[in-house]
Amino acid sequence: MNRTDRLLAIVLELQGRGRARASDLAQQLEVSKRTIYRDVLALNEAGVPIISAPGQGYSLMPGYFLPPLRFSVEEAVMLLLGSDVMAQTFDTDLSQAALSAARKISAVLDPGMQAELHFLRDNLRLVKRDPGGEATRTLLRTLRQGIVERRTVEFAYHKPQESAQEADIRRVDPHGLFQLNTLWMLSAFDHLRGELRTFRLDRMADLTALEQRFERQADFRLARDESREGRELTVQVQFAPEVSRQVNEKPSYYVIHTQAHHGGLLVTLRVRAVEDILPWLRSWGSAARVLEPPHLQARLTEEARRVVQHYT
Repeated sequence: MNRTDRLLAIVLELQGRGRARASDLAQQLEVSKRTIYRDVLALNEAGVPIISAPGQGYSLMPGYFLPPLRFSVEEAVMLLLGSDVMAQTFDTDLSQAALSAARKISAVLDPGMQAELHFLRDNLRLVKRDPGGEATRTLLRTLRQGIVERRTVEFAYHKPQESAQEADIRRVDPHGLFQLNTLWMLSAFDHLRGELRTFRLDRMADLTALEQRFERQADFRLARDESREGRELTVQVQFAPEVSRQVNEKPSYYVIHTQAHHGGLLVTLRVRAVEDILPWLRSWGSAARVLEPPHLQARLTEEARRVVQHYT
């Protein structure tokens, strides 16, 4: 990134975030803090009113805005394709917001760029699978509102192998949502466990937003929360060569590493308990061979014996 681009990036960052420290800007732009100090001084000398508050960082003087931005065709295409994906992914409110943003972006482009943009947009498609349909969108809407309004939510949570009658009633403070492959996940502070935990939306039922409000965990970061899932059991599975490609196309949420091995595929997973991956392993039949742990081998052996009994 050249200096001109970096100066613009600093102003855009301050305009978007409201306030930023020199260390944060330096990390984001991959330069030293000394470079940031020089850049901020140059912006001030050029008439950009940047305010420095000790211990708090930089901010733009209230009322200062950049003039309207001009997008390249590539930038506009990426923004509009992104809005298309968001419109497919989230609930009605956010879908409408994404479509409205797309219309505003398209409206400010000149006619020649609009023609090129429409062609590219019609011929570059990002089609998302929707595994949950309207039920998932309803969950997303309630959880998103819970995150924004800081409202505690309650739901019945079904663990693998449990019946509807055995579901746990969980009360949590929702902090973040993320999608992994086709699964939506909620990061939340679990009142029962007293810690941040991750919940799958496809295992939730009877979700309700409560009147109770909460304070977010001060040090919460979604990436940090994912690393605290407590998945301590390592599982290794050897897949036959004929299904290696399909395994890569339909990975389990718990996969942490894959590698070619003896003509097939060696997959390493990290789980809380073997029940987390039993349905996935069963779906591969004899093409999957568990190498470890031994108690998972025994579990699958016993299940295979019971299946044989059904047909003898």
